[in-house]
Formats: sequence, C-alpha cells, structure tokens
Amino acid sequence: MEQDLKSCRVLVTPTTFGMYDKRLRQELETTVGEVIYNQRGRRLASNELRELLPGCDGFIAGLDLVDGAALESADRLKVIARYGVGVDNIDLKTAAKKKIMVTNTPHANAVSVAELTVALLLSMARSIPEAAASVREGRWPRLHGQVLAGKTIGLIGFGSVGREVAKRLQSWELTVLACDPFGDEDLARSLDVRLVDLQELIRKADFISVHVPLLSETRHLVNADILAQMKRGAYLINTARGEILDEHALLAALDSGQLAGAALDVFTDEPPTIDSPLRGHPRLIATPHCAAHTDGAADGMGWQSLRDCIAVLRGEEPIYPVRTGAEL
Repeated sequence: MEQDLKSCRVLVTPTTFGMYDKRLRQELETTVGEVIYNQRGRRLASNELRELLPGCDGFIAGLDLVDGAALESADRLKVIARYGVGVDNIDLKTAAKKKIMVTNTPHANAVSVAELTVALLLSMARSIPEAAASVREGRWPRLHGQVLAGKTIGLIGFGSVGREVAKRLQSWELTVLACDPFGDEDLARSLDVRLVDLQELIRKADFISVHVPLLSETRHLVNADILAQMKRGAYLINTARGEILDEHALLAALDSGQLAGAALDVFTDEPPTIDSPLRGHPRLIATPHCAAHTDGAADGMGWQSLRDCIAVLRGEEPIYPVRTGAEL
C-alpha cells in the first residue's frame, strides 16, 4: 500500500498550509511521491487549476475556483480535501460524476473566526481603528464609543462559529439572540442565547453578525429589505462569505446612516477592486479574509485535510466527507 502512495501526486494550494507546524509538509512529502505547491501566493482561478490538476491523485484545496472546467482536466483525481469549511467554490456535481471524494475541515477554524468576530465587534463599538490612526497621524481626537453591556447581539447562524462567539460573550452582560433553523435549544439555553426567527432578530439587535454557509438560499440573505428593517444606527459584521451580503445594499445603508457601521472580513470579489466604494468607506472596517489565519486554525485545517486526503488515497473512508452533487 505504501508503494501505491509513493506513486501519488498531490496538489496543495492553500498558502498557509504548513506555515506554523512544519511537520505538515514533511508528513505529506514523505508519504506521497510528489507534492506540488501553489507558487502564486493567492487563490487560483479555474484556468490555473486546469494546468495543475492533470496527473494529480489528491488535491488539498483552499479558496480556489474548482469549477467544472477545472475538474475536466483532472484525469486521476480521487479526492479534493478542502482546507476549510465552505465548499461553495467546488463544483460538487461534477466531482460526483467523476467519482472524486470531497472532504472539508469542520470546527478547525471556528475559534479563530469567533475571536476575529469579537475583535471586530469591539473595534466598531469603540472606533479602535480610527483612534489608532488618529494618534499615528499626530491627532488626539475625542471619539464617541458605545458600551456593549446592555446591548443586544444577533447571530445569524448558530453553528460552530456562532456558538463560539456566544461563548465569548457570556460574561459581557449582553442579550444574545440567534437565528438558525437547526439551532439546538438546549445548547442555546446553556450559553444564555435565545433562539428567535430572523425577523425578530433583525428588529431587536444593535449588532448583527453573520455565521451561515453560502448556499443558494443564503446568497444575498442580508439584502436591502433586511437592512431596512434593522434598527437605525445598528452595526453589521460578516466573517462568513461575501456573497451572503448584498454589497450594493450595504453601501446604501452606510451612506444613508441606516447602519452606523459595518465590519467585513469577506467580500464578493476578493480582493475588492481599488475603486470599490466599500473598500475605503469611512464607516467600514475591512480585513483581508484573515479570520482563519492563525496558528490554531491553520494547523487544525492542515492536519484534518491531510489525514482525509491520505485516507482516500489509501482506499479508506475519510473522517469528514462532504455530500456531493449526487446526493443533493
């Protein structure tokens, strides 16, 4: 069986794979015959993957566009081990037709994403980026802040990340609401979270944070209608996927003052174009899709994706298979 693995070629595109725990690359390189790494320092487009996938047996994938056109060139591929949770960038139906197993790494980055969410919440409430920039520029302004105690936080989505956010807010004297059709009532109660429907959440929350996967039914879930129903002067955080939010509607809400501010770690186009009106908006805090760029998240995603990739190449069942297009 080892001889079989030594004949395998694996493509690895996440640029943080093995950045912290150097054993990750060593383990992969000593287990399989050849490893090809992403040399471009960014996520890859479909046409770039088409050039790299031929002859590859395994693919540890980042946020690259793994569409049908890219997969058509995959003549030996047995597994796409997603280094992360979301699989919206993978054509699952084509993968199923070609009998390519798809896996992901649930829970591995939940703590890191939750920590950035809380950091963005505090940054908006206390204008921390503006304050730091002012001092750096030689100014000493009197900025207005908001105390979080007594406020209401709404979590759209109460999965792994939403629950980790709630854990970190437990002692903050906040009211925490969550909306999730699959929400666990007992778990919510243990975290002092009240499960409500979306309409109640958006009406009552002073701060709303998005934690749902990108699916056909969640694309533009946060749209002009939802933003208009939020409290005037409320704040919005998105550390999930850019496409869940209608960015044109967000821009209008920020310009009109309907929203006092927003914080985005994700955008529909990444990076946003230099002329994007959101990119430099004075009421927006923007970070470069870095929620999972921590030692804990990178190592967790790395080991989970590596183990499932190797398991499939060995003919074994992976720990975290993803439902493919044949089952959807």
